[in-house]
Amino acid sequence: MANKRITEMGLPKSIGHIFAARNIITAKDALSLTEFELMELLDVGLAQVKSALALISEMTSPRYQTVQTLLEQRMKNEYLTGHLPTQLKGLDAALCGGLPFGALTELVGPSGIGKTQFCLKLSLLAALPSCYGGLDGHVIYIDVESKFSSRRLIEIGINSFPEVFCLEGIAKEMAGRITVLRPGSLTEFTESLQEIKVLVLQHKVKLLIVDSMAALVSGEYEQGPQRQHPLGWHISFLKSLAEFSRIPVVMTNQVRSRGANQISQYIFQESIVEDDTEKFDSRLVAALGIHWAHAVNIRLVLESRSGQRFIKVAKSPMSPPLAFPFQVTSMGIILLNDDGVEMAGPQINAIDHQGHSDIIFHGDER
Repeated sequence: MANKRITEMGLPKSIGHIFAARNIITAKDALSLTEFELMELLDVGLAQVKSALALISEMTSPRYQTVQTLLEQRMKNEYLTGHLPTQLKGLDAALCGGLPFGALTELVGPSGIGKTQFCLKLSLLAALPSCYGGLDGHVIYIDVESKFSSRRLIEIGINSFPEVFCLEGIAKEMAGRITVLRPGSLTEFTESLQEIKVLVLQHKVKLLIVDSMAALVSGEYEQGPQRQHPLGWHISFLKSLAEFSRIPVVMTNQVRSRGANQISQYIFQESIVEDDTEKFDSRLVAALGIHWAHAVNIRLVLESRSGQRFIKVAKSPMSPPLAFPFQVTSMGIILLNDDGVEMAGPQINAIDHQGHSDIIFHGDER
């Protein structure tokens, strides 16, 4: 707004021409000077200067809005602020409808915990006809680790939506709406992003999945200070694509070992000092580091603890930190309880891995 041109603000032509003649072009140019400096520069009276500055300030400053106004705008423009429901009732309620359009959602957890299962179910939900609760669109699935299974996808579809998949040809149609790309390296992934952007804009794409981001830089990313994150440009590109196209972007991330003196909380979490912090310290954190953690809008942590799997809302602008027990079935991921348990402090960010051994190690900790 500061760069808005003065000629677009409805000033009287007489004073507007004087601003232009003195090379005061934008609101920032005018508001950077005092009233007396403008009087001297424009050679006009104080009353004229005050009147012009009042109008420029009014046109430049954003109007205040009440919560009621924002709510009405949200309801009116639901197509801009919509969600992809996960059909996990408790999680959708916590996220105010599901995975939001225009945002980056991260699924982080040990290998085998259920991240790809979750992605397969989300792919079906995005491709499913809207009359059955889907988004009736196409999906781009970037399968970095070659874990995508078309057979498992159809199995989840048949067991989750039998009334849809019993129809002749529907399985083939659903599968045809999901485009799978398999870049073999970070370079190939980088080169494919422009192609992906074209596909999103031209083919009614409603969901983009990257499974997994950490695998793209496996062996390249080392813990410690760096001048630039290896995926810095890529996360900016994906964030921009999500916002511009108004689609949810889902990315999976792996876990890695943590040094003994590494903090267990990120800045976006409340700092709580507890004497028994160590009992929640699983010695595992999400891979890709702190810069990546701040780049994503929503972080869902999947873990296994005491023989039970949990999905935790570790970061979200609309939900408190909650944990939901889940299991993987023929229908994909299902919640065992829709009433999430609120967690605090290091609990929400700790990643337990009982029964899982596929961890990224650093240094001599292997």
